[in-house]
Amino acid sequence: MRILLLEDDKQLGPWIANGLREEGHVVDQFVDGKDALMAAMGQAFDLLILDRMVPGLDGLAVLKSLRASKNSTPALFLTALGEVDARVEGFEAGGDDYLTKPFAFAELSARVGALGRRREGGEVTEAVQTTLRYGDLTLDLLSRRCERQGQSIDLMAKEIKLLEYLMRRPGRLVTRTMLLEQVWDMSFDPTTSVVETHISRLRAKIDKPFDTPLLKTRRGEGYVFGA
Repeated sequence: MRILLLEDDKQLGPWIANGLREEGHVVDQFVDGKDALMAAMGQAFDLLILDRMVPGLDGLAVLKSLRASKNSTPALFLTALGEVDARVEGFEAGGDDYLTKPFAFAELSARVGALGRRREGGEVTEAVQTTLRYGDLTLDLLSRRCERQGQSIDLMAKEIKLLEYLMRRPGRLVTRTMLLEQVWDMSFDPTTSVVETHISRLRAKIDKPFDTPLLKTRRGEGYVFGA
């Protein structure tokens, strides 16, 4: 894969870049958020690895700008911020995974591989079906547009992935663990509220303004979309 790495630590940055290159990836490393943003907007990358704590324009701001411009390249955050709120903030900005420092390179490599496989799988899926419909709800994966009863619904990148996963499994029970593993590509400790937070915000957008709820909660079991 071609990977953009934003990491200003003089030891950590080259260590990550060299390790990924040894695994066959092409890595463009940046220490400045503005330079990283310009590069990501001007050329195609398969994965973004972004440090949250870069001075000036940090990784979070870089990703927000990219997502606002409809750039959906998978993004992995690297940060010393391990609190739940910080992780949720990263996911809400459109991040796909989160790795807290310090970490073993083997774990970083595994997550890079998982994001790469999911990107490849997503491209295959899009070739088969790019527009999902259930009742009066429509989700266009190419234009990243969502509508219900003709009304446009503004969804963030992670909400689109969550809704796509649910819409592909109408009437089936989807557990919290399934969502953590399939939508976020990782498992958190049992106390994290990232799934519940995203489900609540998704429900507020696709259900609450309308008469018929589509997203149902089965207490203690998980969630069911549709029938």
